[in-house]
Formats: sequence, structure tokens, C-alpha cells
Amino acid sequence: MNITLWIIAALLGLLFLAAGTMKITQPKAKLAAGGQGWVEGFSDGAVKGIGGLELLAALGLILPGLLNIATFLVPLAAAGLFLLMAGAAVTHARRGEKTNVIVNAILGFLAAGVAIARFGPYGF
Repeated sequence: MNITLWIIAALLGLLFLAAGTMKITQPKAKLAAGGQGWVEGFSDGAVKGIGGLELLAALGLILPGLLNIATFLVPLAAAGLFLLMAGAAVTHARRGEKTNVIVNAILGFLAAGVAIARFGPYGF
């Protein structure tokens, strides 16, 4: 089970590292033109803030466990990603983007699984 949790955390970490970097480094207009129309409903600061949270969560999923320092941050980062995905699902549902809601639900479910397992029987 530990290997499975590491694989899920690594995949989530890579995905959110890329997503967060994209949101931080690209202007809102470019994100909107690239198919991320949801950014139109948010300020530049909010989009950058979401990207920053995604980056922090990605690092929090991997680095504490890898370095064996402050490992309590791993389930907290996973719980944070779950909350981000819940918010994203609501945003996409309001926009009628059903496919994105499904993706958010899957990613949220995976993050919740990591959080529950690392808080519980498979902690470090």
C-alpha cells in the first residue's frame, strides 16, 4: 500500500507542479485563450494564488516524505488539494463544464485517499 500511495502522490505532485507553474507564469489572457476560460471569473491575483497553492501542495506531497522531515505535511497537502479540487468542481459545474467536473472529482478522490491513508494506518 505504501508504494501505491507514493505512486499516487508522485503523479498528483507532477500534475499540480505543472498546473501551478502554468498559472503562475502565464498571464490570465493567455490561460483563457488556451482553453482555461474559468480564469475570466477570477482576478489575476486569485489565479496566481491558486497556482501558488497548487505548487505548495505538489511540493508538500513529495518533499516531506522523501526527506523524512515534517512528514505530517504530506496528508495536509493532500487534504488541501482535495479542497482545491472541490472548489474547482464547483467553478466548472457553474460553467456547465461536466468533463472538468469529472476530472476534478477524480483528482479530489485520489488526494482524499492519500490524505486519509497518510493520516491513518499508512503514515510515515
